[in-house]
Amino acid sequence: MRGKDFGSLRHRVVAGCSALLLLALTSGAAAQAASSPDGHGSDRLDRLDPRITEIMRKPDYPNAQWGLLQQDPDSGRVVHSRFAEQFFIPGSVAKLFGTSGAWNTLGGDHRFRTPVYAVGERRGSTLDGDLGLVAQGDLTMGGRTRPDGTVDYTDLDHTYANDFPGATLTPENPLAGINQIAQQVRRSGITRVDGNVIVDNRLFQPEPVFVPVPTPLIINDNLIDLLTTPGARPGAPAQLDWRPKVAPYRVTSTVKTVAAGKPTNIEVTTSDNGTRIRLSGTIAAGSEPALKVSPIADPAAFGRTALIEALGRAGVRVTAKPTGANPVGQLPGSYEGRPRVALYTSPPFAQYAKLIFKVSHNLGGNLAICLMAVAAGSKDCMDGFPVLAGFLDRAGVDRKQVQLLDGRGGNPVDRTTPKAVVQLLTYWQHTPEAKRFRNSLPILGVDGLLADNCTDCPARGKVFAKTGAAVGLDALNNRLAVGAITIAGYLDKGNGRFDVFFAGVNGASTPTTDVNGVLDIADDLAMISAYLQEAAARRES
Repeated sequence: MRGKDFGSLRHRVVAGCSALLLLALTSGAAAQAASSPDGHGSDRLDRLDPRITEIMRKPDYPNAQWGLLQQDPDSGRVVHSRFAEQFFIPGSVAKLFGTSGAWNTLGGDHRFRTPVYAVGERRGSTLDGDLGLVAQGDLTMGGRTRPDGTVDYTDLDHTYANDFPGATLTPENPLAGINQIAQQVRRSGITRVDGNVIVDNRLFQPEPVFVPVPTPLIINDNLIDLLTTPGARPGAPAQLDWRPKVAPYRVTSTVKTVAAGKPTNIEVTTSDNGTRIRLSGTIAAGSEPALKVSPIADPAAFGRTALIEALGRAGVRVTAKPTGANPVGQLPGSYEGRPRVALYTSPPFAQYAKLIFKVSHNLGGNLAICLMAVAAGSKDCMDGFPVLAGFLDRAGVDRKQVQLLDGRGGNPVDRTTPKAVVQLLTYWQHTPEAKRFRNSLPILGVDGLLADNCTDCPARGKVFAKTGAAVGLDALNNRLAVGAITIAGYLDKGNGRFDVFFAGVNGASTPTTDVNGVLDIADDLAMISAYLQEAAARRES
């Protein structure tokens, strides 16, 4: 692979080996375990299901370290244990910690209520002043809400569209919440705003250590979706659609249709401020539409413009220029005495946790830390970590066996032991939320990032587990360094009983830079989790 290809891979898979990119894959792994025991009930390989032993002894994992812990959460009996108190890179399994902390802090039924206040004087149907939308950290602002109030998702989320082919969109309108707010403003009797529309984004300060960076107002995951469909024949221009269509964003495309079977290769470039987006490259005739995304550079300004445009559609004229900076400095220090003219209410937080877990939603995972800080009365997202520490102490998790610097599991310092993960899973199993929490995880062969694994095996539908991976480019050896692939959750033993488990690998690698090599490792661990479930069910019967 030549230098140009290395550069393309670096942008597509990792931002250099110094930073870990969490690849939210179907997840799983296998590794050749070290021969020496860890002193904490380590299994010999011959105690495991022979099919698991066969995977672990593959020549693909000569330098990797395997960790495993399986336990009955009721009796505390350890079924399998390998290096249970050794640190592992968790990948996205780390989301179990931060999102659990936010769930416990806010409550599974907590709803985000985003108000809009009239800041000024009313003269009939005219507001002489400003409208202030006070952002509350709502993860989707109605952009994924189904008619029944649940949050929609696809098995490979659009947030991963630039990393993996096959990402798809949910059908809901990303501007649904903004449109509802605009309609409520109109129903309040306002038809004209002689002033401005301002997004109050003072809930918390953006934390640059978190990647992606959460913001108080989030629309469409702070992304522009770019959907390319091949033309009718080779040589024809490809068709382009994009959303959400908000000024001043403009998208153009020079993508050409090539013969069926030829490579689809679409590049996205943007202007310095992110508002001019250009697609170039090729798409194969007869192929499925190809999805790409581009970041929204200024979510507050984007939200302001989106609301002004939505107000116009609802019959409310705003005299301020719709595009430009968000003038948050013009807002009052308090809204006391100001009439509320709109209120958008989100689905319950448990639905957001389900989204975070099912698709490994990185922005949502990081947002969970900021929300805990806000609950503690702070605008500094880092103040969410003491809240999380208090929760883990109460939950019986030895937090000295956890290291975190974000909520998604993508920071190079993030570590956990299998024991700490199992302790957290055990906590949830003994709460009234046990079933709701368990069902929020990907289900083997059914949905989320485990949808395509083990679709026709006895364990289908009986493993509930969060998955994760940390992968970087090994430029020295022209391959991918698999820092970790992990899986953790619940094994259905039947009769309403479950074992909790963690399994993971550190230090594996792929033969080449082809990302399918990582998927092969993921498939291995998906099958390991299936074999663990089958054995657990046999023991229970």
